[in-house]
Amino acid sequence: MIQQRANFDWMLKELQDGVPGVQQIVVLSADGLRIARHGGDPDAADRIAAACAGLQSLAAAVAAEIVYSDGTMNLVVIEVDGGFFYMMAAGAGAYLAVLTDETVDAGLVGSRMRDMVVRIGAHLTSPPRHNGHAV
Repeated sequence: MIQQRANFDWMLKELQDGVPGVQQIVVLSADGLRIARHGGDPDAADRIAAACAGLQSLAAAVAAEIVYSDGTMNLVVIEVDGGFFYMMAAGAGAYLAVLTDETVDAGLVGSRMRDMVVRIGAHLTSPPRHNGHAV
């Protein structure tokens, strides 16, 4: 079961405080539901979570075409005018998404995201859903 959202607050804040340029962090389930967020507004976090569900599916489909890949999406990075978007697998059925400005140190944000996933990955899992309820 997912830990209470309040338990994620300090961890997400720590990631934002430790990486200059981070604007918003969203933890989401594979089906696009927001589990937790830091920075930005809740509606934006919900839109990001929904978009990430499609993006992780697309990334997995592309990964399946790579020789020697098992089709698992580990990390997606998108550069846009003004910043970057990072999405990393963060446990069974959960993802960590980070939006940054253009000044961010890409290596630092990726490293800190990996550190966070390793440290708390077991808490960032989301059980599969059936008819809107956890199975």
